[in-house]
Amino acid sequence: MFRKAERRKAKLRLAITGPAGSGKTFGALQIAQGIGGRIAMIDTENGSGDLYADICDYDVQTITAPYSVQKYITAIHEAEEEGYNVLIIDSLSHAWSGEGGLLDVHSQLTRNMKSGNSYTAWNKVTPWHNRLIETMLASSCHIIATMRTKTDYAMIQTERGKTEIQKVGLAPVQRDGMDYEFTIVFDLSMDHGVTVSKDRTSLFDRQVFTISQETGRTLRKWLDTGTDAPQESYDMKNAINRLYRGYMDLFEQDSQSAQSAMQRITGGRASKDWTEEDVKNLTEDLSLRMQKKDVVTE
Repeated sequence: MFRKAERRKAKLRLAITGPAGSGKTFGALQIAQGIGGRIAMIDTENGSGDLYADICDYDVQTITAPYSVQKYITAIHEAEEEGYNVLIIDSLSHAWSGEGGLLDVHSQLTRNMKSGNSYTAWNKVTPWHNRLIETMLASSCHIIATMRTKTDYAMIQTERGKTEIQKVGLAPVQRDGMDYEFTIVFDLSMDHGVTVSKDRTSLFDRQVFTISQETGRTLRKWLDTGTDAPQESYDMKNAINRLYRGYMDLFEQDSQSAQSAMQRITGGRASKDWTEEDVKNLTEDLSLRMQKKDVVTE
């Protein structure tokens, strides 16, 4: 059924990309302070998340190798359950290219297959990638995710006419297209200047600026404009997340088996199209499966 389009309040989905040393973590904390509320950080950068404890109050959860997608998903759910307003994921790149990340899993699967077909291996890896995206997009927290960029060096001419060699960032270290999942993408340079490669808010069109707390306040004003999103949409997302975790536990973290079982109940439709009846049917199916598993275990 169609309905009249209306501007609704939203949650931030911001990606900050840049080479090492460009200020991604610091910038994320500046924006988080401007948005306000309790701040949490998922730190995969060898404890660097604690380095900025003197600039504001925030809580950290450190993720170490292997950097499995499930660790990220679990940490996001914990941030939601503990009532944090802003969640910084620093960095999202490890879920892709780090030890135990999706590229690593893909390589292991390919080696273990008799055919050695890397394309077939993606069939098991892609559901995990999609689930991570869905978890971030459905989160009740404002999400700020940093991503490393591949680096290169270029000859740059300064304002004084001198030529210098400077480090520049290229594409984000993530699966192609990940940046399109965010509402806004800030690209940081080594001098901490920001250009915007994607901006659905139109707040930063053609601007070059430095991130500050004011950036966060500007974003918060835009996010808070409009009517409240229906509460049932949040309830539905939470119910789907709980169900997915239940199926994952049932199938011992085998995402392909878990998703296949759920799709058989929902007719193969995407989770965004599920109804309350789907949730009810999934709940009943999961309960029956768990009862059968308990009987077998006993």
